[in-house]
Amino acid sequence: MTDVLLLVVGATLVTAAARRAGLSAPIALVVTGLAVSFVPGVPDYHLDPHLALLVFVPPLVYSDALESSYLNLRANARPIGLLSVGLVLFTVVVVGVVAHAVIPGMPWAVAFVLGAVLAPTDAVAAVSIARRLGLPRRIATILVAESIVNDATGMTAFRLTVAVALGGATSLLQGIGEFLLASCGGVATGLLLAALVRWLRRWLPDAVTENAVSLIVPFAAYVIAESWHTSGVLAVLAAGLYLGHHSTGASHEARLQERATWRLTTCLLESVVFALIGLQLRPVVRVLHTTEPITLGGYAGGVLTAVLLARICWIFPATYLPRRMSARIRERDPSPPWQHPALISWAGIRGVVSLAAAFAVPPAMPDRDLLLFLAFSVVLGTLLLQGLTFPVVVRRIGLSQDDRQEHHDDLAEALAQDAAARAAWTRVEELITAGQGTTPGHVVEKLRELAEHRRHTAWERLAARTRPEDGETPTAAYRRLRREMLAAERQVFVRLCREGRINDEVLRRVMHDLDLEEAALCRG
Repeated sequence: MTDVLLLVVGATLVTAAARRAGLSAPIALVVTGLAVSFVPGVPDYHLDPHLALLVFVPPLVYSDALESSYLNLRANARPIGLLSVGLVLFTVVVVGVVAHAVIPGMPWAVAFVLGAVLAPTDAVAAVSIARRLGLPRRIATILVAESIVNDATGMTAFRLTVAVALGGATSLLQGIGEFLLASCGGVATGLLLAALVRWLRRWLPDAVTENAVSLIVPFAAYVIAESWHTSGVLAVLAAGLYLGHHSTGASHEARLQERATWRLTTCLLESVVFALIGLQLRPVVRVLHTTEPITLGGYAGGVLTAVLLARICWIFPATYLPRRMSARIRERDPSPPWQHPALISWAGIRGVVSLAAAFAVPPAMPDRDLLLFLAFSVVLGTLLLQGLTFPVVVRRIGLSQDDRQEHHDDLAEALAQDAAARAAWTRVEELITAGQGTTPGHVVEKLRELAEHRRHTAWERLAARTRPEDGETPTAAYRRLRREMLAAERQVFVRLCREGRINDEVLRRVMHDLDLEEAALCRG
């Protein structure tokens, strides 16, 4: 228990330090874990393989699915499908063939298990890359969606390749049938559970209970789907997408709490997993003491090269061949410049899901220790190689957020905000008319000013981005000064509490109100 506590505390501190310094938290955690693993007296960390997939994968996949846009997924279904399904299966085959060829005596079935472990990319890296570097909208959407959906494809392939390696399937046709059954059954299970949860939320008494149910959903979806011999990860993905798309039906308090809860949970789990990547490599290498280090390095280098080249060899044909073969696709979606597939092909970092799958390889698997070493080596290699060089590649290629798309978004937001504010004021006028003038005049005037403020805010933001030389907008000045007022109010409340003039319960209540108002002011 002490070892687990030290792991969690240490990983959290490293994550905080990396974020404060503007560094990549996953890379900092891996490097720190590697360094700490060689410190005398540091214990070997081992994760129960039966709990690895249940503890890490469902909550991470679910939280990413909640934040994903169903509309963007649908609009980019073809490229996302080619990457998250086609590329995953292609990677399983390529890595399996290469591993079997370069590693003497490795059975075909075990080689394909390794391919399934290394096939899915990491959603954490994709999200951080898209946000930090300001990639074009479509590339960011494809990378994030691919890394979420391919988790489900990769884990379904992992489950089936493990069954084959341990004698659970007897033919390729049977394996394909089980894959389709597991995929369709997993999606159906997730959607069924999500629909039930959505109905149940209407009867829950408060936001705390709603979020308690939200915490249970990914684990319930995974366990139920696996007990029905379908894909648990696909069930989690389907449930997350469905509930995220219908989150507008929940209360505002439930949405605020849910977002904060899952961000906290994701940060903690990701910190622990990436720290484990570094901490686990030395014990795995020690188990393989009978093999020469240079030989192990050659095996890892060959598999890493296969992982990198498989992505490159798939993405360019998958980008251009469909357009060459279909005039309809060419008209609807013209060919992108070569920089787009080049950038996507170098965004194949492996991470959380691959590590969790490696942990979950059954002890009875032949060459399990070597498989673990190769998985850890490739995850570490892609994190350091691609993670460190990706910003350089983005700058060299010269890709950035499309200013026209950003302007279009700002304009659409301004129009929508204007229409919503007008509708709100119309509703107020209807209520005042129905109330026969009983509402005080100063209240009506304050509501009118608020509606005007909401209308003007988005237009001012649009003008500020179009003409930044114009200086601070009235709304920006209002936000800045109001935040200063809130800070002054907090100081007074804290002082009055220390003097005993108000109690702690009053302080917490008023601080909560101030925090909510400041959170609303922080946007923009």
